[in-house]
Amino acid sequence: MNGRAITSDLLLGMIPIVLLVALWQALVSFGYAPVTLLPPPGQVFSRMAQQLLSTTFQQEIAATLFRLFAGFSIATVLGVTIGLAAAVNPAVNAVVRPIVRVLAPLPKVALYPALLLLVGFGHQSKILLVTFDALFPILLATYYGASTVEQKLIWSAMAAGTPPREILFKVVLPAAAPSILTGCRIGLVISCIVVFLAEMITSTDGLGHALVTAARTFQAVDMFVPLITISLVGLILNGLLELVRSYLLRGFPEA
Repeated sequence: MNGRAITSDLLLGMIPIVLLVALWQALVSFGYAPVTLLPPPGQVFSRMAQQLLSTTFQQEIAATLFRLFAGFSIATVLGVTIGLAAAVNPAVNAVVRPIVRVLAPLPKVALYPALLLLVGFGHQSKILLVTFDALFPILLATYYGASTVEQKLIWSAMAAGTPPREILFKVVLPAAAPSILTGCRIGLVISCIVVFLAEMITSTDGLGHALVTAARTFQAVDMFVPLITISLVGLILNGLLELVRSYLLRGFPEA
């Protein structure tokens, strides 16, 4: 993807955001929403700029990012490993398939009270919740990508003398990379949502906790700042992951 295409995509992507902010401002300006409940965007963005320079708010962001990255990293390692194993080994597939069918549709937030009782109210419960939620999209994408690798690629590698144990890493894994990275993008979005939700339910720090604290004290402006911040965090992380995807898949026509 060349620079002109990237610039065009960025400009097109900004249009819905600009329209949303304009609608927000219109609702406030024409009195459709009280300022005490829906402050004007200029006031929120001004407060956000102040908060970003605050050490306390930076610590809230750091706590959220730590939980997000820890949970997402564990989910990625487990999802890719289990997905590849299930795709190449029928015995593993027979064990994993019913577990995925039962647990994948389950709202993982329902497990959060049990996690709190098991590991406490610290980082661990939130990291585990993020891991459980992000795991299944990555696992399923990996399994699908590895299962649909063209058989002729494997035959060609075997004919070229590639040892069977190396085929997984030299043929199957690279061929499944587009699907795996797509699953990682989905898992990353889910991680942003879940870590914020977990911090809202029970936490003493993090962006979700900052929102709940502001809501309890009726600070509408401070309530919108964490919402916008977590949205920007997700946007930035998604963009970085897209750059990584473009780099890793630079030899693929669809990349």
